[in-house]
Amino acid sequence: MRNIGKVIIGFLHDFAAGVWAATVLGVWWLERAVVDATSRTVLDGLERELFWIGLVAVMLVFATGAGRTFTYVDNFYGPEAELARRRALIVKHLVLFTVFGGGIWWQWTMAFR
Repeated sequence: MRNIGKVIIGFLHDFAAGVWAATVLGVWWLERAVVDATSRTVLDGLERELFWIGLVAVMLVFATGAGRTFTYVDNFYGPEAELARRRALIVKHLVLFTVFGGGIWWQWTMAFR
């Protein structure tokens, strides 16, 4: 049962990250599609919906990421490999927090200008 939980949490984590990235690209694509005031009215609503869907996806990424913290506690590859894995995860998460933050800000500037 525990292994099934690991797989589900990992899947949701990765899927939510992909959904968030798709919403950022979707808002950018819609922003580029604006040609006049009428299209701006219609597309603004879609951009804002995608922005909020993206925020929900980010919250799911954070929640499932916290869940993953508690599922990968075994020292499976040995102490040295585990230390290297943890260092790499710290660097990865610093980069990804920057990417998520920048992406959310960019998406917000387009959806709520």
